[in-house]
Amino acid sequence: MQQFGIRPEESEDWWEVEALYDLCFAPGREALSSYRLRDDVPPVAGLSLVARDGQGILAGAIRFWPVHVGDHDALLLGPVAVHPTHQGEGLGRYLIHHGVEAGRTKGWKRVMLVGDAPYYARFGFVPLSGVEMPPPTNPDRILGLELTPGVWTGIQGLVTRWTR
Repeated sequence: MQQFGIRPEESEDWWEVEALYDLCFAPGREALSSYRLRDDVPPVAGLSLVARDGQGILAGAIRFWPVHVGDHDALLLGPVAVHPTHQGEGLGRYLIHHGVEAGRTKGWKRVMLVGDAPYYARFGFVPLSGVEMPPPTNPDRILGLELTPGVWTGIQGLVTRWTR
């Protein structure tokens, strides 16, 4: 993998990261139900990361948001994006691993996302039965990762906006 400078996202990165997400995702991405959980809730400090290449150009970004699943707290991973000129270099994999480990270090116990199960299985994500995202969300795309063994066991309910 090419050398990238990886650091926590700062406020001055916000619009550049948004432009990267616009480039990498379909128009209307903000209409997805996961965005309703993010409205007026800041990403978790220190977990959302940016990667810049040797010229300082944004090459990738990942964000993590706090949510509630029933009465339990979880990290909502997403979006994660890599600029098309750097896709296939392992940067997305690195951002996911690094972000998840940073979450574990900060005391988070569980991570969830809405995504492609075959892709995210390589990181240990598995389908979550009984966990409901706001509609319209395909239940087969609701995936979870345990940062502490057993923490998803028995957890069911609606994913709701962070209130703390």
